[in-house]
Amino acid sequence: MVALIPYIIAGDPDLATTAEALKVLDSCGSDIIELGLPYSDPLADGPVIQAAATCSLARGTNFDAVISMLREVLPQLSCPVSLFSYYNPILKRGIRKFMTIIKDAGVQGLVVPNVPLEETEILRMESSKNNIELVLLTTPTTSTDRMKSIVSASEGFVYLGELRWSDWYSHQCQCPSSDSATRHQIEATSKPVAVGFGISKPEHVKQVAEWGADGVIVGSAMVKLLGEAKSPEEGLKELETFTKSLKAALI
Repeated sequence: MVALIPYIIAGDPDLATTAEALKVLDSCGSDIIELGLPYSDPLADGPVIQAAATCSLARGTNFDAVISMLREVLPQLSCPVSLFSYYNPILKRGIRKFMTIIKDAGVQGLVVPNVPLEETEILRMESSKNNIELVLLTTPTTSTDRMKSIVSASEGFVYLGELRWSDWYSHQCQCPSSDSATRHQIEATSKPVAVGFGISKPEHVKQVAEWGADGVIVGSAMVKLLGEAKSPEEGLKELETFTKSLKAALI
């Protein structure tokens, strides 16, 4: 079974809605949930998630508030939650302290998109001490040698960013004409590979599963849905419908 891994950003439209969204995603059969910590300079994200992060920060969302919410919500969920955080907020609190805090809140994984492999030694050591799976990113254009190094260092699964689809919202499913690079990366490792960035329709999810991926990450489409809904209640209903459609595409 291919894992469905939805991504939402904390605090957009507000933390109360984020808490309910986590419950909805869990109830719809998500296998892992990625929760983005809003950051002021999210270079690895496209305009949809950048805008959501800006709105979240403008409403006063901060790390302590997110952790407080997670402490209440995570015991109610059946699937694990991973945090998606840029390196700067981690360094600000200190790597050891950050890991201890998220572990105590019940977080089980961590994705840090902007830290080079060569600088992950301390992150890997502290995450291992706290039983946090540190997930590292690669792309279809990553060299074979570097891919092997990233795979060796990554825990849990490898995050394969399909950058050619990043923040893409066509109404037609026009998958990349050449998927050979993506297939090669999937086949190059014995660890589970989850493909993400720009996957926004059930057709995309099905296509990626057919390539042999072990997981499919859907982010911007969910963030956009919650952020543009007429009300938080409507957004949660739309999130439920959308998530069920993605899950059905993987069955």
